[in-house]
Amino acid sequence: MDKLSAMATFVRFVEKGSLTAAAATLETSLPSVVRMLAALERELGVSLLNRTTRRIHLTDEGAHYLERCRAILSAVEESEAAFTSAKAEPQGRLAVTASVLFGRRYIAPIVNDFLRRYPKVTAELLFVDRVVNIIEEGIDLAARIGHLRDSSLVAVSVGKVRRVICASPEYLRRRGSPRVPQDIRQHACIRHTGLAPRSDWHFRAGRRAVTVPLNAVISCNDIDSSLDACLGGHGLGLFLSYQTAPYRSEKRLRYVLEEFETEPQPVHIVYPQSRLVTGKVRIFVDQCVDALRRVAFD
Repeated sequence: MDKLSAMATFVRFVEKGSLTAAAATLETSLPSVVRMLAALERELGVSLLNRTTRRIHLTDEGAHYLERCRAILSAVEESEAAFTSAKAEPQGRLAVTASVLFGRRYIAPIVNDFLRRYPKVTAELLFVDRVVNIIEEGIDLAARIGHLRDSSLVAVSVGKVRRVICASPEYLRRRGSPRVPQDIRQHACIRHTGLAPRSDWHFRAGRRAVTVPLNAVISCNDIDSSLDACLGGHGLGLFLSYQTAPYRSEKRLRYVLEEFETEPQPVHIVYPQSRLVTGKVRIFVDQCVDALRRVAFD
């Protein structure tokens, strides 16, 4: 069995969503695709696909194998390109994930610039406010905020963000600025549930941790709506500094209680270990790290 052809058939089937579409794209027959996938499963000794009367979908082993196939096929493509041109040009799929606002504000512009430089690359952006398993979901790299747990990933530090308390100048003129964390008990507060799943905020006074319950006038899981409420003068808000930085520079928000902030959170670009990384991903990682290290997140 031609293993690379079998890998390409498997990847094309997953991307197209049907055996018939995969066969048409590969310019082969449907029976040939079925035989190729069956032979691949026998060779590996695992089931890559769950088959029902209505649909075929990946098993857990199939999801892991898919990511490795994509990395191998992409590496083969780029290796061949290196022999046919003086300088191999990145090409193929690039999948990137980040949280919604961080992705929109920082990652998307970097990707757009990368695509202008390398028009043979296609990008898939997954901006969601959850931690994505980049191996299982076929992602090449991720921007992560916070301390990392997965030691199987390569992590490159690009900066830090703070957890800041802020409010509009109009609100602070009307209600005054809190001087110590306990003062927020007397203030209206906007609780973004992504940062404050419980109705309290955390501070640090010297080496001592301080927790203060909130008088939340608005609780919201959407970052844009939470920021709009704070900008509109409805109360104090707790956000990550990259989320508020543009509004602070425009003097639409002011930070308070800065001396009581908790430890800043690291920002990393993470990607799988080098054996799964193609040249295209390495070039994008370098561009991403260079761009983000020049950003002021606060």
